[in-house]
Amino acid sequence: MTGNLEAARERAQDFRDRFSKLESEIARRIVGQREVIRDVLVALFAGGHVLLEGVPGIGKTLLVRTLAEALDARFSRIQFTPDLMPADVLGTRVVVEDEKTGKRAFVFEPGPVFSNVLLADEINRATPKTQSALLEAMQESAVTTAGERRALPEPFFVLATQNPIEMEGTYPLPEAQLDRFFAKLLVTAPDRDELEAIARATCGPKQAPTERGATAASVLAARELVREVPLAPHVERHAAELALATQPSREGAPASVRRFVRYGASPRGVQALVLGAKVRALLAGRFAATVDDVRSQTKAALRHRLILSFDGEAEGVSPDALLDDVLAAVRPPSLEKIS
Repeated sequence: MTGNLEAARERAQDFRDRFSKLESEIARRIVGQREVIRDVLVALFAGGHVLLEGVPGIGKTLLVRTLAEALDARFSRIQFTPDLMPADVLGTRVVVEDEKTGKRAFVFEPGPVFSNVLLADEINRATPKTQSALLEAMQESAVTTAGERRALPEPFFVLATQNPIEMEGTYPLPEAQLDRFFAKLLVTAPDRDELEAIARATCGPKQAPTERGATAASVLAARELVREVPLAPHVERHAAELALATQPSREGAPASVRRFVRYGASPRGVQALVLGAKVRALLAGRFAATVDDVRSQTKAALRHRLILSFDGEAEGVSPDALLDDVLAAVRPPSLEKIS
């Protein structure tokens, strides 16, 4: 028993070391955005995908590229445009002629989706048909082309970006695709001090290359460890109650949710709350997730899963404001209730 406990502690410490190394390497290249960096890594180790929303030029692409370098992973970038086709994402069959025999045959040419870290840049600029090409890949780490199912390299991690301002010529992501993102993160513009630091970093001598902080194999091992973190019944129940409180038809939903939300979080929202909480528990040196771990994951996990009603859209209601009401309405369980 003691040996098992010691092994678990060593694995947890190795997890924290790898997470910290990746975090510091990315922070060395990205000025500010510490919370975004941490949330991206939480999603990576939880096995989910991330949607990054922010105006152009604030480091979204650099963050993803630096992460791929720190992982020493296969990296692909797709610039989504209205004329992008599903085959440009998934790959296609091409005719290849054998030099010796002269015979021709169809050979599958893999698309950029066959990578470890995939940057889907300005994903909302592609048509729904092309956006949907990622659905199977994000859910099952596999794609089906020409009637054949092909597994993607593991780990497979999608980071998509979208611009919240320039909406002309864009196609809003359908609810089914949004739901497949583990987290939606808001990348804010830098302040004065951060702008000065960006100028120093980018207009001076060339920075040292990014050091490797983890490998694909170590990420997969870390994901297994995350799933082994225990979850007490009251913590599990609290995650479910938070997700249910985003449903306008539920009795315990806040008044603002009942008025401004058309559809709330799906079961994937609960999964994101629980897995994110487990990662945060390991980072805090605990081998058990708490209610606070769940609550700290709420906005990243649920903000993109709230589908606003007509009134919500018309009044410009913020999903984060609605989630503040949800957190206020669903109070943490008291010690008496737990016992």
